[in-house]
Order: sequence, then C-alpha cells, then structure tokens
Amino acid sequence: MGLTPLQGFLSALLLNASAGQYAVYSLFESNAPFVEVVLVTLVVNARYILMSLALSQRVHPDIPMRHRFLISLGITDELFGLSIADNKFVQSYYYYGTMTSLLWWAIGNFIGVIAGNILPLSIVSALSVALYGMFIAAVIPSVKVNRTIAFFVVVSYVASFTADVIGLVERFSSGIVTIVLTVIIASVAAIRYPIEDEVIHDE
Repeated sequence: MGLTPLQGFLSALLLNASAGQYAVYSLFESNAPFVEVVLVTLVVNARYILMSLALSQRVHPDIPMRHRFLISLGITDELFGLSIADNKFVQSYYYYGTMTSLLWWAIGNFIGVIAGNILPLSIVSALSVALYGMFIAAVIPSVKVNRTIAFFVVVSYVASFTADVIGLVERFSSGIVTIVLTVIIASVAAIRYPIEDEVIHDE
C-alpha cells in the first residue's frame, strides 16, 4: 500500500497490535470503507478488552489511576501472558517490558518497510506467508493444553473457508465476514465454556 518507513514506525507505535495493523493495512489496500475499517479493528482487537479486564484483577488496589492508565496502554499478548502466568499482582517490571517491546516493535516495522521496498517481490510474498505461520505458532501452545480451544480453532477455519466457498466474502467483503464469524464463534465459546476465576497472591 506504499507506506513510508516513518508511517510504518508511527502506525506501529500508536496501534501496538500486530493483528490490528495487518487487518487495517489489508483493508486499506482493498479500498474498504472507513466504517468497515473501524469495525474490523474493533473486533480484531477485542481481545485487548478481555485482557484488560483480566489484568485489572492483577493490579493492586493501592495503584493510582494514572498508573493503571499507563499499564493499559502497554498491554500486549506477551506481557499479558507473563503477568497472568505469574499469578501475582503486576510488578514494576511491567513498565520496562512495555517500553522495550513498544519501541522495538516500532523499530522493527520501520526496518520492515525499508526491507520491503528493497527486497524482490517473490521474497516479500514468501515473508507474508511466514506471517500466517507466526499466527499459527501463537495458537499452538494453547491448543496443545486445551481441547476446547483446539475445537473452536478448527471451527473458525472451517467457517471461514465455507464462507469463502459459498461466496459470502465476495458479497459482503472479508472484513464483514470476519466481524460476524468472530462475534458468533467467540460468543458461543465464552457462554458454553466460561473460565473460572483464579485466586491472586500478594507478595
């Protein structure tokens, strides 16, 4: 879509969400309407709402609101996973993790845009396929330990493939189909298999 390195850097710095960035870039490339871009971004990044709700239970009651706000700005999949796995209140290292990951994420995007403008199209296409491999690698650990997640991952792939085969993507656009499938499948999974609350330990 012709991003400059500076645009790539700023978009990464402000969005701080790989799936959201990829969805937005894809929609811009296909000249999707602004409303669709907003809706898809909200749905794709809806997991951050859930992560924020979960992480809010890991913030000590004495933490001021300004710190809560800053913590919420830096939520990523990786930092969330580390914080939840620790089963304790969020520690000060969260800020260091946020600053480090956000800065290098933006720098990585800056370098990626430059590389994309230099490398041959065949190599860029191959690296684009590798991005899907990264998404799959992010899901595999959860799938291995939770059959429910594995089941709904398969359901998602089948539903997405079916929607494409029967022409829903051509009729409504991939963005709209993604919104509808995500809301329906995620809602069924959340209602049918709710996650129990955990006890948080203080230090």
